[in-house]
Amino acid sequence: MKRNSRNHDFERKPVPAQLQKSWLSISSVWIAVGIDLSAMLLGAQLGAGMELKKALLAVLIGSLFLGFLGAFCAYIGAATGLSTAMVSHFAFGKIGAKIISFCLALSLLGWFGVQAGFFAENAHSAIYMLFEMSVSVKILAIIGGLLMMTTAIYGYKAIETLSKLSVPLLVSLIFGAIYIAIKKKGLDVITQTIDTSFTFGTATSLVIGVFVLGTIISPDISRWAKSKRDAVLAAFFGFLIGNSFMLVISIILSKALNTSNLTAIFIMLGLGLPAILVLTLAQWTTNTNNLYSSSLGIAVLFPRISKKLSTFIAGLIATLLAVFGIFDKFVAFLSFITIFIPPVGGIYTAEYYFINKHRFSFNNVYQSAYIVRSLAAWLLASGVAFLTTEAPAGLELLNITSIPALDGFFIALVLQTIFGKIAKKYNLERRLKYEIIDTISN
Repeated sequence: MKRNSRNHDFERKPVPAQLQKSWLSISSVWIAVGIDLSAMLLGAQLGAGMELKKALLAVLIGSLFLGFLGAFCAYIGAATGLSTAMVSHFAFGKIGAKIISFCLALSLLGWFGVQAGFFAENAHSAIYMLFEMSVSVKILAIIGGLLMMTTAIYGYKAIETLSKLSVPLLVSLIFGAIYIAIKKKGLDVITQTIDTSFTFGTATSLVIGVFVLGTIISPDISRWAKSKRDAVLAAFFGFLIGNSFMLVISIILSKALNTSNLTAIFIMLGLGLPAILVLTLAQWTTNTNNLYSSSLGIAVLFPRISKKLSTFIAGLIATLLAVFGIFDKFVAFLSFITIFIPPVGGIYTAEYYFINKHRFSFNNVYQSAYIVRSLAAWLLASGVAFLTTEAPAGLELLNITSIPALDGFFIALVLQTIFGKIAKKYNLERRLKYEIIDTISN
């Protein structure tokens, strides 16, 4: 029996035109993904440590940068109709793409576990403060992980549906919180500064860093866009609004209530139950996307296993990692793995915009075994990111942009462009290709 195409996620082929979405639909997904606990907590900390105008300006500049970078990468997803893992075939070759897919899948799977554990800890605090009940963090991690996994199993369609349901509800609850906070405390308290623990540069870097990995894997979502224009608009406004919304809200609430404790903020406003709902939905939408993108990488590694089965198995493993405290024991390793992902974005964007965009056709996806110059650029750029990443994940010997993910992206972009131009000038790639074919044949 032929599988219904509407329930198919097209993990290894282009998304058909008749199933593609408008930019508004895709924007709602990015906005929902951006409304997460990490952004809320960062916003609360910025609100407690900066003047209001400077904090809001840092959010605006950082989110604008993410919007442009996301649009830059999303365009390629729409042009090919393929996921990030599949796009990597054009820049790295078939074997190289498997290496990239492994890093993508492992990192995103690990972050799913971290975020599920993060959700459990916050839900535990909220339930205790509200009902004086102590629910096991491990039980909450299992519940949260399974909920998030269920949505990811059904792919983009489920993510889109969840986003359309959650975003209006989240926005209503958040604006309700602001109204109550201002009514209780007044507007004057919002402009006060508690301390000055953040410089403007540091704040802007943190705003970019909290969501920069999402821009690199934006083809996973933008491949569903009706056109390249839809993909660019969706990514720009989705990253701009999705990243800035919760930051701005959290800044205002933390200043109004004089605390950076996110759970305490909602409890103090008398929004205990809605607070639990906000925490659940915010993390649900974000973490579903983590597992979804991870499963697209796994699909490249294990093409004979169905995506639903691989997502189910991966989700169970990630949930177990959350139960056993991955946040405390594994976060440094995940940060180390994450060093290798931003350069992937720099390489595939350089290859598309500056070297050979005509290569980015599904007919060419399996032509090359591996592309040496891309692997070299990837390793070198990852090495630079390792040197700029703080310990224990990195060595922190250099400081380029103050954001290791951006360091890796831009170094890879430059190196890939240089290597690609040299290879084209001296026809190195064609000669090396034939040498590889001869070696494999023998």
